[in-house]
Amino acid sequence: MDVKDLLIDENFTVLESMRVLDRVSKKILFVEREGKFVATITNGDIRRWILRKGSLDEKVSKIANYQPKYLLESEKAMAREYMKKNFIEGIPILDDNKDIVSIVLWNDEEFGVKRSLDTQVVIMAGGLGTRLYPYTKILPKPLIPIGEIPIVEHIINRFLPYEVSQFFLIVNHKKNMIKAYFNEIKKNYEVNYIDEDIPLGTGGGLSLLKGKISETFILSNCDILIDEDYEKIYNHHKSEGNLITMVCSLKNVRIPYGVVEISETGQIENIKEKPEFSFFTNTGMYIVEPQVIEELEQDTVIGFPDIIEKYKEKGAKIGVFPISENSWLDMGQLDEMEEMRRRLERDE
Repeated sequence: MDVKDLLIDENFTVLESMRVLDRVSKKILFVEREGKFVATITNGDIRRWILRKGSLDEKVSKIANYQPKYLLESEKAMAREYMKKNFIEGIPILDDNKDIVSIVLWNDEEFGVKRSLDTQVVIMAGGLGTRLYPYTKILPKPLIPIGEIPIVEHIINRFLPYEVSQFFLIVNHKKNMIKAYFNEIKKNYEVNYIDEDIPLGTGGGLSLLKGKISETFILSNCDILIDEDYEKIYNHHKSEGNLITMVCSLKNVRIPYGVVEISETGQIENIKEKPEFSFFTNTGMYIVEPQVIEELEQDTVIGFPDIIEKYKEKGAKIGVFPISENSWLDMGQLDEMEEMRRRLERDE
């Protein structure tokens, strides 16, 4: 990767910076002013800005770190130890004129960073998957293959580097096929099946877990993939003291038409040609406290977003963890499933 790929001008907006982070698939960018390195900005800086309801159209100069750490060329050999000591994602190497000549980035494998999550994962795997018909006429949605393995195995595999080893699958539609699949494959984790005899929605099935989960857990739909640091999401939830934390993804939608705004008198007030809208949407992954399970009514149909609304009305603390658009893959519909397949094949 060229150093220039990680450089942005301080007049970039937060949204433009998020797009660059997505494109380079890194966690840090280096900010320039008139071609000179002056600051750094990380995905953590952006996330904190979003959580403070900061505008995505604000310039990065508003939130960048203008007291960045760096090393000179003569000090490059100590870059790895320096990043370990200071807990930073990357360090620029400068020449005597303070120009960037190279960048050393944090590498989990090289530095042997051990990740660990003391949690359990619940996957809602009982839906009919009607939006993916005719695939789901033959297979249950969790077993639809994306590449060489089914989507539910992709979800599980993303938790294994964090030493998560216990998974609960709430199953209903074609549940015996799901059980047969996991009984036949080799695995170093435990899959527990929760039989949902009648459809209870994306939230109601959790009532079947009463007495089985007593700690903070992660809840996921069975048709999404989240490419983020799960440990960071979990720790954010705990540090905020949330009852539920919803993982939300930025979404950019360009309207392919000219949008006409009409005044109260029936006149054209404004015309916006192919405007783009940015907003955050629910990905279908949550960090949840066990209290939610214990307080659910048994065998009652309810969606998890409805559960959230009920707790919000009671004044419970419901938080969000924002991620970038490229960090969320969804296969809820046929065109999205094909996009997920293309993305995974490209990343392999």
